[in-house]
Amino acid sequence: MQEFSRRRQQLINHMQAGIAIIPTAPEVTRNRDSHYPYRFDSYFYYLTGFKEPEAVLVLMAGPQPKSILFCRDKDLDREIWDGFRYGPEAAKTVFGFDEAYSITQLDTELPKLMANQPALHFSLGADSAWDSKVTAWLNAVKAQTRSGMQAPAQLLDVRQALDAMRLLKSPEEMDVMRRSAQIAATAHNRAMQHTRPGQWEYEVEAEFLHTFYRHGAQAPAYTSIVAGGANACTLHYNFNNAQLKDGDLLLIDAGCELDGYASDITRTFPVNGRFSGPQKDLYELVLAAQAAALGKVNTQQHWNAPHEAALEVLVDGFIHYGLCQGSRDAVLETGSYRQFYMHRTGHWLGLDVHDAGEYKTADGAWVMLQPGHVLTVEPGCYVRPADNVPPHFWNIGIRIEDDVLVTEHGHEVLTAAAVKTVADIETLMAQR
Repeated sequence: MQEFSRRRQQLINHMQAGIAIIPTAPEVTRNRDSHYPYRFDSYFYYLTGFKEPEAVLVLMAGPQPKSILFCRDKDLDREIWDGFRYGPEAAKTVFGFDEAYSITQLDTELPKLMANQPALHFSLGADSAWDSKVTAWLNAVKAQTRSGMQAPAQLLDVRQALDAMRLLKSPEEMDVMRRSAQIAATAHNRAMQHTRPGQWEYEVEAEFLHTFYRHGAQAPAYTSIVAGGANACTLHYNFNNAQLKDGDLLLIDAGCELDGYASDITRTFPVNGRFSGPQKDLYELVLAAQAAALGKVNTQQHWNAPHEAALEVLVDGFIHYGLCQGSRDAVLETGSYRQFYMHRTGHWLGLDVHDAGEYKTADGAWVMLQPGHVLTVEPGCYVRPADNVPPHFWNIGIRIEDDVLVTEHGHEVLTAAAVKTVADIETLMAQR
């Protein structure tokens, strides 16, 4: 709990004065009286470690700083139906809050806590229901003006400070992300070993879901992509219901969530265990692009340097294989490469798959990479049938994605255990 307490104090120090309100995510009904599996709000969890729904964190900065949790009451009858809940008294002790109250007291206590505070730190616009609640509390304070009460004069977005905090991972976070990455890498290797022509995409999905849960992950980190053949040319394909054909490639983009932290891996491999000539050509092009991008992941480079490096390699390859025409500079200037590569080469990774954090500074420059940043590196190539495309490349979709931690002396590929060279993939699949 010391890690969460340290983060709360860091935010309080940044605030200097005022009050911050950070609610967790609501439960969401799936159908009738059944709910989707509950997942806490990432900002709330980052500061509390508290996983129950119906909870709000309040931080007070200034001469008497303190952290306050509002949560569900201890209710033994409800625990028979829904499972264990801490209740305010136990939550205060276990999670290290200065005070804790019943969530039923929120509407009564918040106007009191907000009164005479110079600033309110809140994620305005993130949730209309919470916007309405906060507005009602502000109005309740303003209604007491003649009694000497003053409402906060400033409304500040608490996410700005939290995004900067979350961008730099602590040693504890790095440890969890390494374990999440290892589980996901094991799952991708298992999927390769179990894939055969004639299977269905969902059968392969079941293999890595099995590995996720067997090794302690709580859930997939996002909706998994298991895309055989032409389906791999749809970036966010997730029907996962087609039959796998001999001679096709299979693209799997899947990661797990462990203690809130995501892994995110993509591997592409032949359904029958052997790359064809055209498949191998484009695969090794994408692999070379990824290697070039990884070479730019260090503290001497800015955020966009890996993308720029990958793009140059891909464009040269597209020209070499007749997918693009003209010089490298001409293809980059016209953007004709976007027919085959239309996304960025990575994103921040952490509590969210596309994690919090800016990519550019206030003056418009790309953020410089720092020790503690975690990002994905994921170039790709997607060739749909077209008159200007050699037919032997049609319906080939390839993406290779790894999770990478920036270190003081370079980087660490957290997902390196997931095999990705042509030789290693074919060797692993030959052991089926």
